[in-house]
Amino acid sequence: MREIVVGPAQAAKKLENFLKKEFPIGYVRKLFRKNGVRLNGRRAKPDDAISANDRIQLFIPFEAQKTQPAKPTQQAAMDIIYEDETLLVINKPAGLAVHESKTVSRANTLAGWVERSYKDKEHRPLLAHRLDRDTSGLLLLAKNEKALAELERQFETGKIDKQYLCLVVGRLADNEGKIEVALPGRDGNPVRALTRYKVIERFSETTLLRVNIETGRLHQIRLHFAKLGHPVVMDDQHGDFAFNKRFRKDFGLKRQFLHAGKLAINFDGKRHHWTAPLAEDLAQTLQLIEDHG
Repeated sequence: MREIVVGPAQAAKKLENFLKKEFPIGYVRKLFRKNGVRLNGRRAKPDDAISANDRIQLFIPFEAQKTQPAKPTQQAAMDIIYEDETLLVINKPAGLAVHESKTVSRANTLAGWVERSYKDKEHRPLLAHRLDRDTSGLLLLAKNEKALAELERQFETGKIDKQYLCLVVGRLADNEGKIEVALPGRDGNPVRALTRYKVIERFSETTLLRVNIETGRLHQIRLHFAKLGHPVVMDDQHGDFAFNKRFRKDFGLKRQFLHAGKLAINFDGKRHHWTAPLAEDLAQTLQLIEDHG
């Protein structure tokens, strides 16, 4: 059994949201699904509010195995797009996990980088949302609990503009469209999910898209386009595995073609708009596709 004592700065938030800042989403969902979490000795619910000095007991072990040393890009200085007294925006490289897992140690994650980089600061930045390990692009963090609560509210209500560049298998017929298919949420129950897209360019076997998501479900873009019959190129979980094998051989891409390129919010009376250039491996892949004809 592992026990966590809630600090003053972490109070007045939902138990599930608190745990999701410390552990991978899959592990947190498993805790509640298997009744493996207690709050002050009693069975806990995801929506339970926590207070300073509350005791959280976890009865399902989280085992992070030792892994290979981090790649040089993970050890190097992070690409910080914007930073002020309340917000931090990072251009996350592909291959860098947000949280530790059974195959990734905490030292080799974004959470580990935050701990090392801000250990002497008054406040440690906290994730307002997430990107998959193999998705590159903009990631937003808050430097205090008040800012975090506001950002989480805006993400939950679809107030934040999140735009991705995505390459999918096949040639989409419509120039734009939306996918509104419910996806698994908390405890596996279906929840609303909405994805909008516009075609940027069609190639012989793929289509480049600009994608906006109005909800933030786990693997939303990847699952939605897989359900549409046009999975994300090189998606190793929900994709076209035969196509991916051939595509990797022809173009050398080793991860899913998905990049969080734009992020815009209204915060503290100001309009913020950030962009991150297409990651080098994706840009090279596009150039090869164009050259290939």
